[in-house]
Formats: sequence, structure tokens, C-alpha cells
Amino acid sequence: MEKVVACPYKRPNALCRLICFPWAGGGTAQLAQWGRLFSSSIEVYSVRLPGRETHFKEPFANDMTTVVNEIASVLLEDLQEKPFAFFGHSFGSYISFAVALHLKEKYGLEPIHLFLSGAHAPHSEAFLPIKRLRDIEDEDIVAHLKILGGTPSELLQNEDISKHVILTFREDLRVLQTFSFEKADGNIPLSCDITCFDGSEDIEHDLEAWDDVTSGNISIYKLPGGHFYLLEPSNEIFLTKHITRCIENADL
Repeated sequence: MEKVVACPYKRPNALCRLICFPWAGGGTAQLAQWGRLFSSSIEVYSVRLPGRETHFKEPFANDMTTVVNEIASVLLEDLQEKPFAFFGHSFGSYISFAVALHLKEKYGLEPIHLFLSGAHAPHSEAFLPIKRLRDIEDEDIVAHLKILGGTPSELLQNEDISKHVILTFREDLRVLQTFSFEKADGNIPLSCDITCFDGSEDIEHDLEAWDDVTSGNISIYKLPGGHFYLLEPSNEIFLTKHITRCIENADL
């Protein structure tokens, strides 16, 4: 469990768990710290993917199915125990959605709310260019990471750390390219409410299309900043307050 999930702020009596999924190349550090911002009614888990942190000695995952199966198997008992919600940013949005689909199809479990950030809906045409990315040069990845922000520049200047950051980002991108979701006519896979967040200065994401994947309500919020708007303290406060309100208003 500890290898796959970080939970530095344990709240065994919480009414609900918020499972957070990191962006491409990311670890648990930032989202796990959200636990200190929530009330005692919400316990925060941050998912750790293979190839990083305490999962460092594990080989990177080959595909999205492998990622989903491991996360679901590790979390299943906890998710059956009490209500849960998902938050994913960018690459993490797709993992969280894929895990939600798997849980619904195989176990009849569903998040009470899905919070998605900085990501096109997976059946949107806007998502297709991401899936076509192949054989990106290391310097292009570094340039892309610098534009996005979120990775301290001093880490990218350290040769050994930079190599691992680039490798991790590349492997996560490879996983993303194995994920596909086709919206079938008349088949709406989820019933939970979905909230989409985006940075106002980030590229335009096709957030509206997420409405196609649930029979629940969808809300969209643009917050000041670029792709990593969520790391700004003022935006963290907005996100955690809004997520808390949504969870507490749900029929737990």
C-alpha cells in the first residue's frame, strides 16, 4: 500500500477519501500535502506510479491497463470501505478516469465526484495530437517542461536528476498513448458529478466534452495561471475549499 499510495495526513475517521493522481513525470509530494488543507472529514491519498520515489526500483508501467490494474487492486479494499472522490491533473486526469471506468465496470464502484484538471476529454479530437507524439528528443522535453512550469529549474540543471525527470515524463507519455476511450452512442459510463478546472493562461482544453461521459452534472472553472495553476497557494485554497464543498454536499 505504502509503495503505491502516500498519505502523510492520516484521518481514519474521515467520511470520504480523496484520491489524487499526478501529472506526467510527477510524484506524490505536492498533492499529498493537500491533506493538511482539508478538514478532518476528508483523507487525502496521493497515488505513486512505478519508477519513482519508494516505487523507484519497480520498472515503469508498459501501458494504461497495467497502471489501472495495480492502482485498483491496491486501493480496492479502502474504496469499498467508505465513499471516495478522484482528483487528477493533466496525465492524472486520464489515469483517474481510466480507474473510475475500471471500478465501475468490474466492481460496481464509482467515485462520488470526479475532479479533472488541465485535460481534454479522452474522446475529443483535441486529445488526438497527444496520442501521436513519438520519439521526442530530450531537449524538446526539457523545453516543454520549462514552458509548462511545475518542475523546479534547478532540477532540470542537474544532469542526473534531469535524466530521470526526462525518462519519467517519456514513460508516462508512452502509457498515455496506450489509453483509448470511445464514446459509444447511448452508453454513458459514469453517473457521478464532474468538475473540470483549468488555468486561464494554459492552452484551451476541451473540457465541455467531459459532459459526455457522465449522466451527472458538470461544472467548469478557470483559475488564474498556466498549466500548473494548481500549485499557486491562492488556487490551492480555492480548489480545496471547492472540493470540500462538493464532497460535503454529496449524499454520503
